[in-house]
Amino acid sequence: MGTLSTPVPAERKQPSHEASRVALVGVHGFGAHHLQNLERLQANGVVRLVAVADPNPPTPGALPPGTAVFSNLDELLAGTPALDLVIVATPIQTHAQLALATLPHADLYLEKPPVASLADFNRLQEAATAAGRSVQVGFQSLGSRALLAIEELLAAGEIGTLLGISATGRWVRDRAYYKRSRWAGKRSLDGVDVVDGVATNPLAHAIATALRIAGARTVEDLASVETDLYRANDIESDDTSVIRIRTAAGLPITCALTLCAAESVEPYITLQGSEGTAVFHYTEDRLTVSSATGKRETVYTRVDLTEDLLEQRHQLRSVEGLATGAPLISPLADSGAFMQVLEAIRTAESPALIPGQYITWEGEGDAARAVVNGIEDALERSTAAHATFSELGVPWARPAGADVERPVLSLPDGGLPGDGGLPGAAANETDQAAVVLATLQSGAGLAERLSPRPYLHPVRTLAGVTVTDHLPADHPWHLGAGFSLQDVNGSNFWGGRTYTRSAGRYEERQDHGRIIERSALSGAGLLEQELSWQAPNGTELLRERRTSRSLLVDRRTWQLELRTGLTAVVDSSLGGPGSNGALGSGYGGFFWRLPACTEAEVFTPEGRGEPEVHGSASPWLAWAADFPEGPATLVFAAPAEAQDPWFVRMADYPAVGSALAWDRPVELAAGDSLVRTFTVWIVDAKLSPAEVAELIDGRVSAVG
Repeated sequence: MGTLSTPVPAERKQPSHEASRVALVGVHGFGAHHLQNLERLQANGVVRLVAVADPNPPTPGALPPGTAVFSNLDELLAGTPALDLVIVATPIQTHAQLALATLPHADLYLEKPPVASLADFNRLQEAATAAGRSVQVGFQSLGSRALLAIEELLAAGEIGTLLGISATGRWVRDRAYYKRSRWAGKRSLDGVDVVDGVATNPLAHAIATALRIAGARTVEDLASVETDLYRANDIESDDTSVIRIRTAAGLPITCALTLCAAESVEPYITLQGSEGTAVFHYTEDRLTVSSATGKRETVYTRVDLTEDLLEQRHQLRSVEGLATGAPLISPLADSGAFMQVLEAIRTAESPALIPGQYITWEGEGDAARAVVNGIEDALERSTAAHATFSELGVPWARPAGADVERPVLSLPDGGLPGDGGLPGAAANETDQAAVVLATLQSGAGLAERLSPRPYLHPVRTLAGVTVTDHLPADHPWHLGAGFSLQDVNGSNFWGGRTYTRSAGRYEERQDHGRIIERSALSGAGLLEQELSWQAPNGTELLRERRTSRSLLVDRRTWQLELRTGLTAVVDSSLGGPGSNGALGSGYGGFFWRLPACTEAEVFTPEGRGEPEVHGSASPWLAWAADFPEGPATLVFAAPAEAQDPWFVRMADYPAVGSALAWDRPVELAAGDSLVRTFTVWIVDAKLSPAEVAELIDGRVSAVG
């Protein structure tokens, strides 16, 4: 973390120095806020507003008596001698020119973003240094005294080790917002960079505040910036985006922002710690800390950035030009990291248009506003998993890794049983082999804490109902349908926290391994993978051969067979929370995360409901529910090799697994192998226990 400045008093009703001569460039828009603040400071004797400049003059009576009015900055500078400070609150594309013109004459308060390109930022820094001027950038949230409190709680370890930072912004903007000026929503105007997008203007404070908390101030403080930009409105720039940043120290910062929410919510920064979280609502200076000691909420005061700059000027003058006080809260140099983010957005591919079927328009005329369907859930998932919209697979996003075609599991060659036709989505296909039932994700780009690994998602019914979920906000390491374990020789291949017998609880540990895809081949009805299970240090622990097959059963049922063969490269102990002492939490092995669903029922031949089927060793288990796209039933058959207990969750989240190490580890000597074969029937209907039994036995068709 960088060191925050010492706060200065918010009010100076009896200043010990002469009032500073201030000029304001731009009196409309956010300039009106500066004008109001300057009137307060003038009433307190801190400043004297001597001049303003704006091509659109202020309304009569809007200025303090004696304030000169000019149409542009050049006229103001020529007609106003001995200025101490110029505040520039004008459109983004004018900042560089006006700032460079100001610096020979006065110190500068420059609204955010400081300029519209990294090249202009570097020019401005050089000019400020040459002129010996101070430049404060108008990221007002950085004046919050909550930032000092955050620095202190991190230093004290109150929420443990800082694992990541996220920024979430959900605002509403209507058509009138983009009609307020020629430059609104533009990437450039008349050949000049503007970059007026959600991340660089209205919600720029979210990014700037997250960077400050991370201690990232300069360009060198960032290792990478990735952008995933979209627009629902008829504009050039982005209104819905994910910006993923990694600092030079390796800390992930993910900013998920939109101006197309169902309703406006105060934006917030989340600090994800190993032992708790802190949430900072920066527009309200409100900090909520949750840790083992409980939950507390505090509202802090804020230092005015104009006063902060004026106080520094006084300190510099009072001791023969030597700085004796704190540095500026938001100096130009400390905007380098933010400008690196802006530059990544400026040079990125143009924002993708979100198709109309994923947008709901509310209101009429200029008051109409676009609402991206499900955007709140997408933002929450993005920040929880540090994933882009593309990686989440939201339906309107660009395909993740668009340059790499992922293998898919499709219908096998051959006709349907009898003379029935394919329903739903499949009925629109001219070639049965083109019906995609499941897509294989490599997982290679996932965050380290999620234990990157391959998995199937989305898996769909023949009618197109999606029956898997991945990267959910509640457990972002839950990845579709696949096979993984939380403990292999002390390495976590499951993701999230690790349960150890010694601690007797789940702990955040730097123990996440990854399952690397060595090869993946696909054909109609077949996926074959060669996988390597590698510890955090790169040591190979296991090799796996995983085969997935599809079989068409009837016009609304298909069968997935997933077979895994694990071979120990070294002596290996395969376990998880159950084998490490967490009673009833024996997950690990085959796992299927379902999407949100309603009217869900889970049953086996012997029992019904989570309490009865969880931990049972039944020959099959069924999950029937209404999913967002329609009803479906999944029937899981126990592996023929061993009737492992079932792991089931309904109340907390929807998931089914077959526990390889329910209450004791599986030991494999180097060279030994273990095989499990799982069969899942996926049906476009909600089946009864009797119908499931008939399906399993194969006595009659699942459709009767």
